[in-house]
Amino acid sequence: MNIKLIGLGKMGANIALNLKDHHHIVTGYDINEETRKQLNSSGIVTTASFSELLKRENDEALVVLLFIPNQIVDKVIDQIESHLQVGDIVIDGGNSNFNISIKRYQHLKGKGIEFIDMGTSGGIEGARHGACTMVGGTKEVVESIEQLFIDLSVKDGYTYTGKPGSGHFVKMVHNGIEYGMMQAIGEGFDMLQASPYELDYEKISSMWNHGSIIESALMGYIHQAFQNDPMLTGIEGRIDDSGEGMWMIEEALKYKISLPVITQALFTRYKSKDDHLFGEKVVAAMRKEFGGHSVYKKS
Repeated sequence: MNIKLIGLGKMGANIALNLKDHHHIVTGYDINEETRKQLNSSGIVTTASFSELLKRENDEALVVLLFIPNQIVDKVIDQIESHLQVGDIVIDGGNSNFNISIKRYQHLKGKGIEFIDMGTSGGIEGARHGACTMVGGTKEVVESIEQLFIDLSVKDGYTYTGKPGSGHFVKMVHNGIEYGMMQAIGEGFDMLQASPYELDYEKISSMWNHGSIIESALMGYIHQAFQNDPMLTGIEGRIDDSGEGMWMIEEALKYKISLPVITQALFTRYKSKDDHLFGEKVVAAMRKEFGGHSVYKKS
């Protein structure tokens, strides 16, 4: 399949290489010239403009895959819309609000252009070697390019979630659950640090990730972080949030669903900007390991 990929950052670049491994033809675009050069050296063709990226050699419908921050999705769609034709497919693989994804679907559908919302999990490593994808959109359209999602994903890691908006809705809930799980791990290590014992967190996190009930990818990520910095002394406990937790809580208020764990985890992230506790360092370190998210270095 011929894929036009917009956004070649940490996730997009690894998605490009993943697709190339599965024999898809990938052409990429990124506003950053150095980023384009780096991917060129890995065998991915890149372009310096949308017009060049979306140039057609025949009447084949275009499949345009976006891996960009949700804040600029509308801007990019506006910029590429004039290059799109009836039957083309735009896929948003980023963390967009599902309500806005529905509006994007309706806007493009009115012009005969298809829109698919794809929630993507697994971090940088998943993007490179097999992600977890939750895909929403018109069923017939998704099925027409379903091999793309199967190839992007780890075995059994892809599912069609339903009508437009459902992929990003399911990803929002996934990320809310992630907030709660990470917070529990952070609080556990807070308790270990407060104890009178001289504990080796690297060994404990490794042990817990071999056969215990709390064995998980997240435990593996914090083990990696402790290997690099046994007491996490090099970072602050300030934790950013990318929006999904807040969106989930907003929806829960509409549905009158109680989400105490996820809500408290989000509030803890807000609080972390003032109080830098060890538990917050643990969560910040996990986010860096699996997603390449920024951490705040101690000065």
